[in-house]
Order: sequence, then C-alpha cells, then structure tokens
Amino acid sequence: MKELANFKDGLSKNMNDDFNKLNTNVENRLMMINEKVNERLDYNFEKTNKTFANVIERLSKIDEAQKKIDNLSSDIISLESILTDKKSRGIFGEVNLHHILAAIFGEKNDKIYKMQCMLSTGVIADSVLFAPEPLGVIAIDSKFPLENYQKMVDHNTSKEERNMYEKMFKADVKKHIDAISSKYIIPGETSDQAILFLPAEAIFAEINAYHQDVIDYAYKKRVWITSPTTLISTLTVVEMIIKNIERDKYTKVIHEELNKLGVEFSRYKDRWDKLSRSIQTVNKDVESFSITTEKLSKKFQAINRVEIKELDNSLNIDEN
Repeated sequence: MKELANFKDGLSKNMNDDFNKLNTNVENRLMMINEKVNERLDYNFEKTNKTFANVIERLSKIDEAQKKIDNLSSDIISLESILTDKKSRGIFGEVNLHHILAAIFGEKNDKIYKMQCMLSTGVIADSVLFAPEPLGVIAIDSKFPLENYQKMVDHNTSKEERNMYEKMFKADVKKHIDAISSKYIIPGETSDQAILFLPAEAIFAEINAYHQDVIDYAYKKRVWITSPTTLISTLTVVEMIIKNIERDKYTKVIHEELNKLGVEFSRYKDRWDKLSRSIQTVNKDVESFSITTEKLSKKFQAINRVEIKELDNSLNIDEN
C-alpha cells in the first residue's frame, strides 16, 4: 500500500510538472503569437493609415484638378465668346501683337515701334516698326479671319460646303492682304512691304500647308503673313540688326576719336621734338658758358696769386 501511495504521489508530481511545463510552453507560445499579431496589426494599421492618407491626398488633388477644369471651361467659354465677336477678335489680335513687341523691344520703346500709329494718309496701323535701312518703316496689322476658317475645317459639314467655305476663307485672307497693301505701303514714307499678323497659329499653318496661291498672292502684294511664332523670329532678327548697327555706330565714333587723338599726339610729338632741340641748344650754351666761367675764374685766381707774390716781395725789400 505504501509503495502504491508513493507511486501515486510520484505520478501526480510528474503529471503536475508536465502540466506546468505544458502550461508554461502554452503561455510562451500565446505571448509570442500575441506579439506577432500585435506587430502585424500595427504594421497593417500603419499601412492602412498611409493608404488612407494617400487616398485623401489624391482626392484633394482630384478636387483641385476639377476646379482647374471648371476654371478652364469658363475660360474657354469666355474665349469662345471673344472669338465669336469680330471686334473682340480685333482687340485680341492687337493685344497679342503688343505683347510680342513689348517682349522683344521693351514695354515702351517709341524709337523702335509704336502702337496705333497714324500715317500721313490718315489711316491707323495696329503697329509701326521703325526698322533700320534698307527696311525702314514697316506697318504691322492684325487680322483674324475666323468664321469661314472654322466652317472650312468642320467635318460635320459636307465636302461641297467645305469647298465653298475654303474659297470664302481664301477670299477673306486676300481681302486683308489687299487692304494692308493699299493702306500701309506708302511710297516715300513706309517701306515697300508690310506685315499681316495672324494671332492664330492654326490659321497660319493652314495657309502655309494648303494654300500656296494665297502665299504667292501676298508675295506679289509685298505683304508678309506671320503668326505669333514667326513674328517673334522676324522681330528678333530685326533686334539683332539694330544692335549691330548701334555697335557699328559707336565703333565709328571711337575710330573717329582715335584719329583725332592721333593728330593731337602728332602735334604733341612735333612740339616735344622742338622743345627737346631747344633744350639741347640751351644745354650746349650752358656748357660753353660754364667753360668760359671756369676760364675766367682760373685767370682771376692766377692774377690774384701774382698780386700776392708781388706784395710779399715788396715787403721783403722794405725789411732789408
């Protein structure tokens, strides 16, 4: 019975020990699992927060972009309202022209260009460019032939209608060319050429790409068709010519002043040579005068020595 009791106690103790070890292992495993779960949850929460922040940021950007689109839509509507009115188109072209001139030559530079310039005939050009010779005074006028151009490129219309609008568009451009040629090319006052400024690159590209006859017509009338891009290039060349002329002018002035300085220096050299010769002559005279003075001094000294000697001899005779 005692052995059975000992066996039971030993078995109970072993079972308790095993149970405690198992319990400890389970607790450790649960703690490890809990730590892993917490780390994973923290990581997921952080990632979720970043994702949510990115979503919020993107939504704000989308909202900002939507506002810009709304503003752009209103601007487009405003631009369309401007372009549908002929007078507003004219003002738009003049403002565009002024911005280009001001960007290249400065806001107010009446020596090179002038806006709304009246010529001797009483006509007013949108702008006049005072270019150096042989170009001279060149009138620039803005034209915006839009209505028939829009109808011509509208593919919702039939081909026959587009052909009709194409003829009308070309007639509009030639009409503008005639007006500029007759109004702004004045013999003895302006250059024998003028510039037609188209503020729309698309219209300029259309003419240059598909309507060579219009280009030839403008060439015969001495009218050069430009767009914002080509006008900037043209005016930039004019600006370079003006700067070169100014530089050459100052170079000529400097050359003239150097020539004058050369003449004065030649005079200075002649006068210095004369003065040098005079100084040399005076120096020779001084040397001659010094020699004469030295001779006279020696003679006076000799005479003085003779007188003293005679006086000594006389004194010696008296003593005897």
